[in-house]
Amino acid sequence: MKEMTSATTTENGFTPALSALQPFDIHNQELQGYVHPPNWRNPTPSGRYNLVVIGAGPAGLVAAGGAAGLGAKVALIERSLMGGDCLNVGCVPSKALIRCARAVADLRGAAECGVTLLGQPQVDFAAVMERMRRIRAGLGVHDSLARFTELGVDVYLGDAMFTSRGTLSVKGQTIKFSRALISTGSRAIAPPIDGLEEAGYLSNETVFSLTELPARLAVIGAGPIGCEMAQVFARLGSKVTLVEAAPHILPREDAGAAQIVESAMTRDGVKIICGGKAVNIHTAGREKILHLNCGGEEHEVRVDHILIGVGRAPNVETLNLDAAAVEYDTKRGVHVNDYLQTSNPSIYAAGDAASVYKFTHAADAMARIVIRNALFFGRDTASSLVIPWCTYTDPEVAHVGLSEQDAEKCGLAIQTIAVPLSIVDRAIVDGEGEGFLRLHLKKGSDRILGATLVARHAGDMISEITVMMTAGKGLSALAKTIHPYPTQAEVIKKAADAYNRQKLTPTVKKVFQALLAWRR
Repeated sequence: MKEMTSATTTENGFTPALSALQPFDIHNQELQGYVHPPNWRNPTPSGRYNLVVIGAGPAGLVAAGGAAGLGAKVALIERSLMGGDCLNVGCVPSKALIRCARAVADLRGAAECGVTLLGQPQVDFAAVMERMRRIRAGLGVHDSLARFTELGVDVYLGDAMFTSRGTLSVKGQTIKFSRALISTGSRAIAPPIDGLEEAGYLSNETVFSLTELPARLAVIGAGPIGCEMAQVFARLGSKVTLVEAAPHILPREDAGAAQIVESAMTRDGVKIICGGKAVNIHTAGREKILHLNCGGEEHEVRVDHILIGVGRAPNVETLNLDAAAVEYDTKRGVHVNDYLQTSNPSIYAAGDAASVYKFTHAADAMARIVIRNALFFGRDTASSLVIPWCTYTDPEVAHVGLSEQDAEKCGLAIQTIAVPLSIVDRAIVDGEGEGFLRLHLKKGSDRILGATLVARHAGDMISEITVMMTAGKGLSALAKTIHPYPTQAEVIKKAADAYNRQKLTPTVKKVFQALLAWRR
Protein backbone atom coordinates (compact mmCIF):
# COMPACT_ATOMS: atom_id res chain seq x y z
CA MET A 1 0.00 0.00 0.00
CA LYS A 2 1.31 3.43 -0.87
CA GLU A 3 1.85 6.01 1.83
CA MET A 4 -1.42 7.81 2.48
CA THR A 5 -2.11 11.51 2.89
CA SER A 6 -4.29 12.40 5.88
CA ALA A 7 -7.43 14.49 5.74
CA THR A 8 -7.55 17.47 8.04
CA THR A 9 -9.13 17.76 11.46
CA THR A 10 -12.52 19.46 11.35
CA GLU A 11 -13.17 22.81 13.00
CA ASN A 12 -15.26 21.22 15.72
CA GLY A 13 -12.19 19.24 16.76
CA PHE A 14 -13.15 15.81 15.44
CA THR A 15 -11.20 13.87 12.85
CA PRO A 16 -13.30 11.46 10.77
CA ALA A 17 -12.24 7.89 9.95
CA LEU A 18 -9.24 8.77 7.78
CA SER A 19 -8.71 5.23 6.53
CA ALA A 20 -11.93 5.46 4.52
CA LEU A 21 -10.79 8.68 2.83
CA GLN A 22 -7.46 7.43 1.52
CA PRO A 23 -5.90 8.21 -0.87
CA PHE A 24 -7.15 11.77 -0.37
CA ASP A 25 -7.70 12.41 -4.09
CA ILE A 26 -10.40 14.54 -5.76
CA HIS A 27 -13.00 11.80 -5.31
CA ASN A 28 -12.40 11.33 -1.60
CA GLN A 29 -12.25 15.10 -1.16
CA GLU A 30 -15.67 15.26 -2.82
CA LEU A 31 -16.90 12.47 -0.57
CA GLN A 32 -15.64 14.25 2.55
CA GLY A 33 -17.47 17.37 1.45
CA TYR A 34 -20.69 15.39 1.47
CA VAL A 35 -20.31 13.14 4.51
CA HIS A 36 -18.07 15.13 6.88
CA PRO A 37 -17.47 18.65 5.56
CA PRO A 38 -14.35 20.10 7.20
CA ASN A 39 -15.83 23.53 7.91
CA TRP A 40 -19.10 22.36 9.43
CA ARG A 41 -20.29 24.06 12.61
CA ASN A 42 -22.78 22.27 14.81
CA PRO A 43 -26.11 24.02 15.41
CA THR A 44 -27.02 25.40 18.83
CA PRO A 45 -29.64 23.20 20.51
CA SER A 46 -32.90 24.92 21.41
CA GLY A 47 -35.78 23.23 23.16
CA ARG A 48 -36.48 19.50 23.23
CA TYR A 49 -36.23 17.30 20.15
CA ASN A 50 -39.01 14.86 19.31
CA LEU A 51 -36.32 12.43 18.16
CA VAL A 52 -32.56 12.36 18.50
CA VAL A 53 -30.81 9.83 16.26
CA ILE A 54 -27.30 8.70 17.15
CA GLY A 55 -25.48 7.34 14.11
CA ALA A 56 -25.97 8.36 10.47
CA GLY A 57 -25.77 4.94 8.87
CA PRO A 58 -28.70 3.32 7.02
CA ALA A 59 -31.00 3.07 10.08
CA GLY A 60 -30.19 6.55 11.32
CA LEU A 61 -30.63 8.25 7.97
CA VAL A 62 -33.97 6.57 7.29
CA ALA A 63 -35.27 7.41 10.77
CA ALA A 64 -34.06 11.01 10.76
CA GLY A 65 -35.25 11.80 7.25
CA GLY A 66 -38.57 10.00 7.70
CA ALA A 67 -39.35 11.63 11.04
CA ALA A 68 -38.44 15.12 9.79
CA GLY A 69 -40.63 14.59 6.74
CA LEU A 70 -43.56 13.89 9.06
CA GLY A 71 -43.02 17.16 10.90
CA ALA A 72 -40.95 16.01 13.88
CA LYS A 73 -38.14 18.11 15.33
CA VAL A 74 -35.11 15.86 14.72
CA ALA A 75 -31.43 15.87 15.61
CA LEU A 76 -28.94 13.54 13.91
CA ILE A 77 -25.52 12.91 15.46
CA GLU A 78 -22.59 11.31 13.61
CA ARG A 79 -19.07 10.93 14.95
CA SER A 80 -17.45 9.85 11.68
CA LEU A 81 -18.85 9.75 8.14
CA MET A 82 -22.49 10.20 7.11
CA GLY A 83 -23.71 7.09 5.32
CA GLY A 84 -21.97 4.77 7.77
CA ASP A 85 -20.19 1.62 6.67
CA CYS A 86 -22.59 0.94 3.81
CA LEU A 87 -21.63 3.94 1.72
CA ASN A 88 -18.05 4.40 2.82
CA VAL A 89 -16.51 1.00 3.59
CA GLY A 90 -19.18 -1.60 2.90
CA CYS A 91 -21.92 -2.24 0.34
CA VAL A 92 -21.07 0.47 -2.17
CA PRO A 93 -17.28 0.04 -2.55
CA SER A 94 -17.44 -3.76 -2.36
CA LYS A 95 -20.07 -4.03 -5.08
CA ALA A 96 -18.11 -1.61 -7.27
CA LEU A 97 -15.12 -3.97 -7.05
CA ILE A 98 -17.34 -7.01 -7.62
CA ARG A 99 -18.60 -5.45 -10.85
CA CYS A 100 -15.04 -5.00 -12.15
CA ALA A 101 -14.05 -8.51 -11.10
CA ARG A 102 -17.05 -9.95 -12.94
CA ALA A 103 -16.00 -8.10 -16.08
CA VAL A 104 -12.59 -9.77 -15.86
CA ALA A 105 -14.18 -13.20 -15.35
CA ASP A 106 -16.52 -12.68 -18.31
CA LEU A 107 -13.61 -11.75 -20.55
CA ARG A 108 -11.64 -14.81 -19.49
CA GLY A 109 -14.64 -16.99 -20.27
CA ALA A 110 -15.42 -15.31 -23.58
CA ALA A 111 -14.01 -18.22 -25.61
CA GLU A 112 -16.98 -20.34 -24.50
CA CYS A 113 -19.18 -17.90 -26.40
CA GLY A 114 -17.03 -18.04 -29.50
CA VAL A 115 -15.28 -14.75 -28.76
CA THR A 116 -11.49 -14.88 -29.11
CA LEU A 117 -9.28 -12.41 -27.27
CA LEU A 118 -5.68 -11.64 -28.11
CA GLY A 119 -4.03 -12.65 -24.85
CA GLN A 120 -5.37 -12.46 -21.32
CA PRO A 121 -7.29 -9.37 -20.15
CA GLN A 122 -5.08 -6.92 -18.31
CA VAL A 123 -6.26 -5.42 -15.02
CA ASP A 124 -5.35 -1.84 -14.11
CA PHE A 125 -5.93 -2.08 -10.36
CA ALA A 126 -5.39 1.63 -9.82
CA ALA A 127 -8.14 2.36 -12.37
CA VAL A 128 -10.44 -0.19 -10.71
CA MET A 129 -10.03 1.53 -7.36
CA GLU A 130 -10.33 5.01 -8.88
CA ARG A 131 -13.64 3.97 -10.46
CA MET A 132 -14.85 2.78 -7.05
CA ARG A 133 -13.91 6.06 -5.39
CA ARG A 134 -15.59 8.07 -8.16
CA ILE A 135 -18.84 6.11 -7.90
CA ARG A 136 -18.82 6.25 -4.10
CA ALA A 137 -18.33 10.01 -4.13
CA GLY A 138 -21.19 10.42 -6.59
CA LEU A 139 -23.52 8.43 -4.36
CA GLY A 140 -22.39 10.38 -1.30
CA VAL A 141 -24.76 13.24 -2.13
CA HIS A 142 -27.74 11.07 -1.13
CA ASP A 143 -26.38 10.62 2.40
CA SER A 144 -24.88 14.09 2.66
CA LEU A 145 -25.05 16.44 5.59
CA ALA A 146 -26.37 19.16 3.28
CA ARG A 147 -29.26 17.00 2.09
CA PHE A 148 -30.43 16.16 5.59
CA THR A 149 -30.09 19.76 6.70
CA GLU A 150 -32.38 20.69 3.79
CA LEU A 151 -34.85 18.06 5.03
CA GLY A 152 -35.05 19.99 8.31
CA VAL A 153 -32.74 17.80 10.39
CA ASP A 154 -30.28 19.40 12.82
CA VAL A 155 -27.01 17.55 12.14
CA TYR A 156 -24.29 17.39 14.77
CA LEU A 157 -20.78 16.03 14.14
CA GLY A 158 -19.01 14.54 17.13
CA ASP A 159 -19.23 11.86 19.80
CA ALA A 160 -22.58 11.50 21.57
CA MET A 161 -22.72 10.52 25.23
CA PHE A 162 -25.85 10.12 27.33
CA THR A 163 -25.87 12.26 30.46
CA SER A 164 -29.28 11.19 31.81
CA ARG A 165 -32.40 9.28 30.76
CA GLY A 166 -33.48 12.20 28.58
CA THR A 167 -30.32 14.13 27.69
CA LEU A 168 -27.01 13.66 25.94
CA SER A 169 -24.03 15.80 25.09
CA VAL A 170 -22.12 16.42 21.86
CA LYS A 171 -18.97 18.56 21.83
CA GLY A 172 -19.94 20.12 25.14
CA GLN A 173 -23.51 20.93 24.13
CA THR A 174 -26.49 19.40 25.96
CA ILE A 175 -29.30 18.00 23.81
CA LYS A 176 -32.72 17.19 25.27
CA PHE A 177 -35.03 14.62 23.71
CA SER A 178 -38.43 13.01 24.10
CA ARG A 179 -37.35 9.96 22.13
CA ALA A 180 -33.95 8.74 20.97
CA LEU A 181 -32.71 6.12 18.55
CA ILE A 182 -29.36 4.34 18.92
CA SER A 183 -28.17 3.36 15.44
CA THR A 184 -24.41 3.41 15.87
CA GLY A 185 -23.72 0.35 13.72
CA SER A 186 -20.90 -2.14 14.14
CA ARG A 187 -17.22 -2.58 13.36
CA ALA A 188 -14.97 -5.37 12.16
CA ILE A 189 -13.33 -7.48 14.86
CA ALA A 190 -10.02 -9.29 14.72
CA PRO A 191 -9.46 -12.85 15.98
CA PRO A 192 -7.01 -13.37 18.87
CA ILE A 193 -4.11 -14.62 16.75
CA ASP A 194 -0.63 -14.27 18.22
CA GLY A 195 1.36 -11.74 16.19
CA LEU A 196 -1.60 -10.41 14.16
CA GLU A 197 -1.52 -6.88 15.55
CA GLU A 198 2.25 -6.64 15.10
CA ALA A 199 2.07 -7.92 11.52
CA GLY A 200 -0.78 -5.58 10.62
CA TYR A 201 -3.90 -6.43 8.68
CA LEU A 202 -6.68 -5.07 6.50
CA SER A 203 -10.38 -4.93 7.36
CA ASN A 204 -13.39 -3.60 5.47
CA GLU A 205 -12.42 -0.19 6.87
CA THR A 206 -9.03 -0.17 5.12
CA VAL A 207 -9.10 -2.62 2.20
CA PHE A 208 -10.86 -0.11 -0.07
CA SER A 209 -7.99 2.32 0.40
CA LEU A 210 -5.50 0.04 -1.35
CA THR A 211 -3.85 1.59 -4.39
CA GLU A 212 -1.70 -1.39 -5.41
CA LEU A 213 -2.91 -4.95 -5.98
CA PRO A 214 -1.51 -7.35 -3.36
CA ALA A 215 0.50 -10.02 -5.13
CA ARG A 216 -0.38 -12.49 -2.34
CA LEU A 217 -3.37 -12.06 -0.05
CA ALA A 218 -4.57 -14.17 2.87
CA VAL A 219 -8.22 -13.83 3.85
CA ILE A 220 -9.10 -15.09 7.33
CA GLY A 221 -12.80 -15.89 7.66
CA ALA A 222 -14.96 -17.34 4.88
CA GLY A 223 -18.20 -15.59 5.71
CA PRO A 224 -19.86 -13.25 3.18
CA ILE A 225 -17.23 -10.50 3.32
CA GLY A 226 -14.31 -12.94 3.23
CA CYS A 227 -15.70 -14.93 0.30
CA GLU A 228 -16.68 -11.87 -1.71
CA MET A 229 -13.31 -10.21 -1.34
CA ALA A 230 -11.32 -13.43 -1.83
CA GLN A 231 -13.02 -14.01 -5.18
CA VAL A 232 -12.68 -10.36 -6.20
CA PHE A 233 -8.95 -10.15 -5.54
CA ALA A 234 -8.30 -13.53 -7.17
CA ARG A 235 -10.10 -12.39 -10.32
CA LEU A 236 -8.18 -9.12 -10.31
CA GLY A 237 -4.90 -11.03 -10.18
CA SER A 238 -3.90 -11.67 -6.56
CA LYS A 239 -2.80 -15.08 -5.37
CA VAL A 240 -5.42 -15.59 -2.65
CA THR A 241 -5.54 -18.05 0.24
CA LEU A 242 -8.86 -18.22 2.12
CA VAL A 243 -8.75 -19.68 5.64
CA GLU A 244 -11.88 -20.85 7.48
CA ALA A 245 -12.07 -22.69 10.79
CA ALA A 246 -15.43 -24.35 9.94
CA PRO A 247 -15.68 -27.46 7.74
CA HIS A 248 -16.85 -25.43 4.72
CA ILE A 249 -17.04 -21.82 3.56
CA LEU A 250 -20.16 -19.75 4.26
CA PRO A 251 -20.85 -21.85 7.38
CA ARG A 252 -24.23 -20.18 8.00
CA GLU A 253 -25.53 -21.08 4.55
CA ASP A 254 -26.89 -24.25 3.02
CA ALA A 255 -23.98 -26.71 2.66
CA GLY A 256 -24.92 -27.46 -0.95
CA ALA A 257 -24.91 -23.75 -1.78
CA ALA A 258 -21.53 -23.33 -0.11
CA GLN A 259 -20.11 -26.21 -2.16
CA ILE A 260 -21.15 -24.58 -5.44
CA VAL A 261 -19.55 -21.28 -4.43
CA GLU A 262 -16.43 -23.07 -3.22
CA SER A 263 -16.04 -24.80 -6.59
CA ALA A 264 -16.48 -21.51 -8.43
CA MET A 265 -13.92 -19.75 -6.24
CA THR A 266 -11.44 -22.59 -6.70
CA ARG A 267 -11.78 -22.22 -10.49
CA ASP A 268 -11.00 -18.52 -10.03
CA GLY A 269 -7.74 -19.48 -8.35
CA VAL A 270 -8.61 -19.11 -4.66
CA LYS A 271 -6.83 -21.64 -2.47
CA ILE A 272 -9.34 -22.60 0.22
CA ILE A 273 -8.26 -24.08 3.55
CA CYS A 274 -11.25 -25.19 5.66
CA GLY A 275 -10.94 -26.61 9.13
CA GLY A 276 -7.87 -24.43 9.50
CA LYS A 277 -6.94 -22.21 12.42
CA ALA A 278 -4.25 -19.56 12.37
CA VAL A 279 -1.92 -20.32 15.28
CA ASN A 280 0.43 -17.37 14.94
CA ILE A 281 1.76 -14.82 12.49
CA HIS A 282 5.18 -13.30 12.17
CA THR A 283 6.93 -11.11 9.65
CA ALA A 284 10.11 -11.34 7.63
CA GLY A 285 10.75 -7.94 6.10
CA ARG A 286 7.48 -6.97 4.34
CA GLU A 287 6.37 -10.59 4.17
CA LYS A 288 3.71 -11.89 6.56
CA ILE A 289 3.96 -15.58 7.45
CA LEU A 290 0.86 -17.40 8.75
CA HIS A 291 1.23 -20.66 10.64
CA LEU A 292 -1.96 -22.73 10.39
CA ASN A 293 -3.13 -25.86 12.17
CA CYS A 294 -5.40 -27.99 9.99
CA GLY A 295 -6.54 -31.14 11.73
CA GLY A 296 -3.21 -31.52 13.48
CA GLU A 297 -1.17 -30.74 10.37
CA GLU A 298 0.91 -27.57 10.22
CA HIS A 299 0.79 -25.29 7.19
CA GLU A 300 2.71 -22.14 6.36
CA VAL A 301 1.29 -19.39 4.14
CA ARG A 302 3.42 -16.43 3.03
CA VAL A 303 1.58 -13.29 1.89
CA ASP A 304 1.93 -9.56 1.43
CA HIS A 305 -1.38 -8.60 3.07
CA ILE A 306 -3.90 -10.18 5.44
CA LEU A 307 -7.59 -9.34 5.24
CA ILE A 308 -9.73 -10.13 8.27
CA GLY A 309 -13.41 -11.02 7.84
CA VAL A 310 -14.41 -13.01 10.92
CA GLY A 311 -17.29 -10.98 12.30
CA ARG A 312 -18.45 -7.67 13.72
CA ALA A 313 -19.00 -6.05 17.11
CA PRO A 314 -21.66 -3.43 17.94
CA ASN A 315 -20.54 0.15 18.57
CA VAL A 316 -21.93 0.72 22.06
CA GLU A 317 -19.03 1.22 24.47
CA THR A 318 -18.61 5.01 24.21
CA LEU A 319 -22.25 6.06 24.57
CA ASN A 320 -22.36 6.04 28.40
CA LEU A 321 -25.54 3.95 28.20
CA ASP A 322 -25.61 3.37 31.95
CA ALA A 323 -26.45 7.05 32.47
CA ALA A 324 -29.56 6.54 30.31
CA ALA A 325 -30.54 3.25 32.03
CA VAL A 326 -30.10 1.36 28.76
CA GLU A 327 -29.11 -2.29 29.08
CA TYR A 328 -26.49 -3.64 26.68
CA ASP A 329 -23.50 -5.89 26.32
CA THR A 330 -20.49 -5.60 24.05
CA LYS A 331 -21.27 -8.76 22.10
CA ARG A 332 -25.02 -8.50 21.38
CA GLY A 333 -25.20 -4.74 21.56
CA VAL A 334 -28.19 -2.80 22.88
CA HIS A 335 -30.93 -5.00 24.32
CA VAL A 336 -34.33 -4.32 22.75
CA ASN A 337 -37.81 -5.83 22.86
CA ASP A 338 -39.85 -6.76 19.81
CA TYR A 339 -40.87 -3.11 19.38
CA LEU A 340 -37.15 -2.16 19.26
CA GLN A 341 -37.53 -0.41 22.62
CA THR A 342 -34.67 -0.51 25.13
CA SER A 343 -34.89 -0.84 28.91
CA ASN A 344 -35.42 2.94 28.84
CA PRO A 345 -38.86 3.20 27.17
CA SER A 346 -37.96 6.56 25.63
CA ILE A 347 -34.93 5.13 23.81
CA TYR A 348 -34.99 2.74 20.85
CA ALA A 349 -32.26 0.94 18.94
CA ALA A 350 -32.03 -0.42 15.39
CA GLY A 351 -29.55 -1.80 12.89
CA ASP A 352 -26.22 -3.44 13.64
CA ALA A 353 -26.04 -2.00 17.15
CA ALA A 354 -29.06 -4.05 18.25
CA SER A 355 -29.73 -6.83 15.75
CA VAL A 356 -28.23 -10.10 14.56
CA TYR A 357 -29.32 -9.11 11.04
CA LYS A 358 -26.42 -6.87 10.11
CA PHE A 359 -27.67 -5.79 6.69
CA THR A 360 -28.43 -2.34 5.28
CA HIS A 361 -31.93 -3.34 4.22
CA ALA A 362 -32.67 -4.78 7.66
CA ALA A 363 -31.53 -1.54 9.31
CA ASP A 364 -33.78 0.41 6.94
CA ALA A 365 -36.81 -1.74 7.83
CA MET A 366 -36.14 -1.46 11.57
CA ALA A 367 -35.83 2.33 11.33
CA ARG A 368 -39.32 2.51 9.83
CA ILE A 369 -40.63 0.50 12.77
CA VAL A 370 -38.99 2.94 15.18
CA ILE A 371 -40.63 5.96 13.50
CA ARG A 372 -44.09 4.44 13.88
CA ASN A 373 -43.56 3.09 17.39
CA ALA A 374 -41.62 5.98 18.91
CA LEU A 375 -43.54 8.90 17.44
CA PHE A 376 -47.02 7.62 16.59
CA PHE A 377 -47.89 5.02 19.24
CA GLY A 378 -47.38 2.15 16.77
CA ARG A 379 -47.02 -1.46 17.84
CA ASP A 380 -45.04 -2.81 14.91
CA THR A 381 -42.70 -5.70 15.69
CA ALA A 382 -39.27 -6.65 14.41
CA SER A 383 -40.19 -10.35 14.52
CA SER A 384 -42.82 -9.76 11.81
CA LEU A 385 -40.18 -8.70 9.29
CA VAL A 386 -39.33 -11.09 6.47
CA ILE A 387 -35.63 -10.36 5.92
CA PRO A 388 -33.79 -11.75 2.90
CA TRP A 389 -30.03 -11.60 2.49
CA CYS A 390 -27.49 -12.29 -0.19
CA THR A 391 -23.79 -13.10 -0.44
CA TYR A 392 -22.53 -11.45 -3.63
CA THR A 393 -20.07 -14.06 -4.79
CA ASP A 394 -20.37 -15.41 -8.32
CA PRO A 395 -22.73 -17.24 -8.24
CA GLU A 396 -24.64 -15.40 -5.55
CA VAL A 397 -26.29 -17.13 -2.59
CA ALA A 398 -29.60 -15.58 -1.50
CA HIS A 399 -31.71 -16.71 1.41
CA VAL A 400 -34.99 -15.78 3.06
CA GLY A 401 -36.92 -17.26 5.96
CA LEU A 402 -36.14 -20.58 7.62
CA SER A 403 -33.51 -23.11 6.61
CA GLU A 404 -33.98 -26.83 7.12
CA GLN A 405 -31.90 -26.58 10.30
CA ASP A 406 -34.01 -23.66 11.57
CA ALA A 407 -37.22 -25.59 10.97
CA GLU A 408 -35.83 -28.61 12.78
CA LYS A 409 -34.89 -26.48 15.80
CA CYS A 410 -38.40 -25.01 15.85
CA GLY A 411 -39.98 -28.45 15.59
CA LEU A 412 -41.66 -27.60 12.29
CA ALA A 413 -42.39 -30.36 9.79
CA ILE A 414 -41.48 -29.14 6.32
CA GLN A 415 -41.60 -30.24 2.72
CA THR A 416 -38.67 -29.21 0.53
CA ILE A 417 -38.86 -28.68 -3.22
CA ALA A 418 -35.53 -28.42 -5.02
CA VAL A 419 -35.06 -27.34 -8.64
CA PRO A 420 -31.62 -27.21 -10.29
CA LEU A 421 -30.82 -24.32 -12.61
CA SER A 422 -29.50 -26.90 -15.06
CA ILE A 423 -33.11 -27.50 -16.24
CA VAL A 424 -33.85 -23.79 -16.72
CA ASP A 425 -33.43 -22.84 -20.38
CA ARG A 426 -32.12 -19.32 -19.81
CA ALA A 427 -29.55 -20.50 -17.28
CA ILE A 428 -28.35 -23.08 -19.81
CA VAL A 429 -27.94 -20.59 -22.66
CA ASP A 430 -26.25 -18.12 -20.29
CA GLY A 431 -23.78 -20.83 -19.29
CA GLU A 432 -24.92 -20.37 -15.68
CA GLY A 433 -26.65 -23.65 -14.94
CA GLU A 434 -24.65 -24.32 -11.79
CA GLY A 435 -27.09 -23.46 -9.01
CA PHE A 436 -30.46 -24.33 -7.55
CA LEU A 437 -33.60 -23.16 -5.77
CA ARG A 438 -34.54 -24.91 -2.57
CA LEU A 439 -38.00 -24.00 -1.22
CA HIS A 440 -39.22 -25.06 2.22
CA LEU A 441 -42.97 -25.35 2.74
CA LYS A 442 -45.00 -26.07 5.83
CA LYS A 443 -45.82 -29.75 5.49
CA GLY A 444 -49.34 -30.30 4.22
CA SER A 445 -49.71 -26.77 2.84
CA ASP A 446 -48.27 -24.41 0.25
CA ARG A 447 -47.11 -21.88 2.85
CA ILE A 448 -43.53 -20.82 2.12
CA LEU A 449 -41.33 -20.91 5.23
CA GLY A 450 -38.00 -20.21 3.57
CA ALA A 451 -35.82 -20.53 0.50
CA THR A 452 -32.22 -20.66 -0.63
CA LEU A 453 -31.32 -19.67 -4.17
CA VAL A 454 -27.94 -20.04 -5.86
CA ALA A 455 -27.65 -18.19 -9.16
CA ARG A 456 -25.62 -15.41 -10.70
CA HIS A 457 -28.38 -12.89 -9.91
CA ALA A 458 -29.91 -14.63 -6.91
CA GLY A 459 -30.06 -11.38 -4.94
CA ASP A 460 -32.48 -9.92 -7.49
CA MET A 461 -34.49 -13.11 -7.92
CA ILE A 462 -35.11 -13.84 -4.22
CA SER A 463 -37.37 -10.79 -3.90
CA GLU A 464 -40.22 -12.57 -5.68
CA ILE A 465 -40.27 -15.19 -2.93
CA THR A 466 -39.89 -12.52 -0.22
CA VAL A 467 -42.94 -10.68 -1.55
CA MET A 468 -45.04 -13.85 -1.42
CA MET A 469 -43.96 -14.58 2.15
CA THR A 470 -44.60 -10.99 3.27
CA ALA A 471 -48.04 -10.99 1.65
CA GLY A 472 -48.90 -14.36 3.14
CA LYS A 473 -49.36 -15.94 -0.28
CA GLY A 474 -48.54 -19.57 -0.88
CA LEU A 475 -46.71 -21.39 -3.63
CA SER A 476 -49.99 -22.00 -5.45
CA ALA A 477 -50.19 -18.28 -6.20
CA LEU A 478 -46.73 -18.42 -7.76
CA ALA A 479 -47.89 -21.27 -9.98
CA LYS A 480 -50.53 -18.91 -11.41
CA THR A 481 -48.00 -16.14 -12.00
CA ILE A 482 -46.81 -15.79 -15.58
CA HIS A 483 -43.04 -15.51 -15.87
CA PRO A 484 -41.49 -14.15 -19.09
CA TYR A 485 -39.65 -16.76 -21.14
CA PRO A 486 -36.75 -17.24 -21.11
CA THR A 487 -35.56 -15.94 -17.75
CA GLN A 488 -33.66 -17.55 -14.92
CA ALA A 489 -36.54 -16.58 -12.60
CA GLU A 490 -38.45 -19.43 -14.25
CA VAL A 491 -36.79 -21.65 -11.66
CA ILE A 492 -39.36 -20.27 -9.21
CA LYS A 493 -42.25 -21.14 -11.53
CA LYS A 494 -40.82 -24.63 -11.99
CA ALA A 495 -40.78 -25.09 -8.21
CA ALA A 496 -44.45 -24.07 -8.06
CA ASP A 497 -45.30 -26.48 -10.87
CA ALA A 498 -43.45 -29.25 -9.05
CA TYR A 499 -45.59 -28.60 -5.98
CA ASN A 500 -48.78 -28.84 -8.03
CA ARG A 501 -47.63 -32.11 -9.59
CA GLN A 502 -47.05 -33.54 -6.13
CA LYS A 503 -50.70 -32.85 -5.31
CA LEU A 504 -51.72 -35.03 -8.25
CA THR A 505 -51.94 -38.25 -6.22
CA PRO A 506 -53.14 -41.56 -7.72
CA THR A 507 -56.56 -40.99 -6.16
CA VAL A 508 -56.84 -37.51 -7.66
CA LYS A 509 -55.75 -38.90 -11.04
CA LYS A 510 -58.53 -41.51 -10.91
CA VAL A 511 -61.10 -38.82 -10.16
CA PHE A 512 -59.87 -36.74 -13.11
CA GLN A 513 -59.89 -39.76 -15.41
CA ALA A 514 -63.45 -40.61 -14.39
CA LEU A 515 -64.54 -37.02 -14.99
CA LEU A 516 -62.90 -36.95 -18.43
CA ALA A 517 -64.48 -40.28 -19.36
CA TRP A 518 -67.91 -38.96 -18.35
CA ARG A 519 -67.42 -35.79 -20.43
CA ARG A 520 -66.68 -37.89 -23.52
